[in-house]
Amino acid sequence: MVGCLALSLAAPPLGVFLVLRRMSLTADVLAHGILPGVAAGFLVAGLSVPAMAAGGLVAGLAVAVGAGALSRATGGREDASLAALYLVALAAGVALISWRGGAVELTSLLFGSVLGVDDSALLLMAGAATLTLPALALAWRPLVLECFDPGFAQAVGARGAAWHLFFLALVVLNLLAAFQALGTLMAVGLMMLPAIAARHWARQVGGMVYAAVGLAVLASFGGLLLSFHADLPAGPAVVLAAGGLWALSVLFGPVEGFIARLRRRHLEG
Repeated sequence: MVGCLALSLAAPPLGVFLVLRRMSLTADVLAHGILPGVAAGFLVAGLSVPAMAAGGLVAGLAVAVGAGALSRATGGREDASLAALYLVALAAGVALISWRGGAVELTSLLFGSVLGVDDSALLLMAGAATLTLPALALAWRPLVLECFDPGFAQAVGARGAAWHLFFLALVVLNLLAAFQALGTLMAVGLMMLPAIAARHWARQVGGMVYAAVGLAVLASFGGLLLSFHADLPAGPAVVLAAGGLWALSVLFGPVEGFIARLRRRHLEG
């Protein structure tokens, strides 16, 4: 619970910026992209959090930077390069883990394990949150400017490419922090689902961030309770709870929610 609360403070604000930048699927790509590095760390040191985190960080940054470099070198689209890299990375990671590990290790790394959250994993989660929040505060203005007026940001020399890589590095760091509890395939859920739901609760960027964090905390608490009582893996349970909150937000959210839109049409009619 403590680990998920730390993730809930840091990951959803990054998800809000991914949504605003129309990069919602990028987090999923990077979550798959870290898997070969995590697998390499597992092959070298077993289920060692520092080794797997170091390998995952290198792999995630390689995918993020490599996609941009490939698109510039070949003239193709960056999203196509990301798709190709993450498919190769996912297959390579699963193959490496299956080669030296068993079904238990593969399931734990892909879907998470509450029992695997030890002191090292908690320190990684708390450290990621501690680093992410001040870093995001530092990058707040350039990121907001890039989201809403990239042309003006370029005109005033805001160094959008540098801030973009800095932002992607924070995304990779938080996905790494989440993989021990939620797994590499589920970690992106706690980052993106509360962020997507938050647009139905606020119109300003700051309000969306607050709403996303609050929804993530509720999803963590509810998901872990569901995991305990229904004997479900922690990662899928937390993501299912976040998905339920997203569905409620779509229906009842005051900002462009289904009920709110029906009420406005009724009043206009």
